[in-house]
Amino acid sequence: MRSLENAKKNGVQGMAQRNVVEAGQGALQRNLEDGPIDLRHLEQQSLGDPGLQEEVLRLYSDMSGVYLTRIEESATPEDMLKHLHTLKSAAAGIGAWQVRDLARHAEDALREGASVDPDLIADVARAVRECQDYIADFVSSLD
Repeated sequence: MRSLENAKKNGVQGMAQRNVVEAGQGALQRNLEDGPIDLRHLEQQSLGDPGLQEEVLRLYSDMSGVYLTRIEESATPEDMLKHLHTLKSAAAGIGAWQVRDLARHAEDALREGASVDPDLIADVARAVRECQDYIADFVSSLD
């Protein structure tokens, strides 16, 4: 098992192997490789730059919350399509495959003339929040 210092030195790849996050009195071991974000994809997208990875994750976390709110508050299917498309593209950029796939599914259904599926939008929201929680844990482990 790698120490937190070694994981920081080795960037995301080292952290994806095994990371220790302090939690209360003990240490919580989390295998970040099993999370909702494909860290190998993120590493490739950021050319292995850990600072850029952290910045991109923070931006995605903030932006995904904004677009989720816009999706949930969309007054027309056209507005919802626009916001789902943006969320889908951003998710693909960082390797948040579940968010990408759910947003794509909702977008495709709307384009085919289906009405808004509240359960599907709730699934998108859950996937976004899971990514946000994961990013918060990941970023806090870097400090």
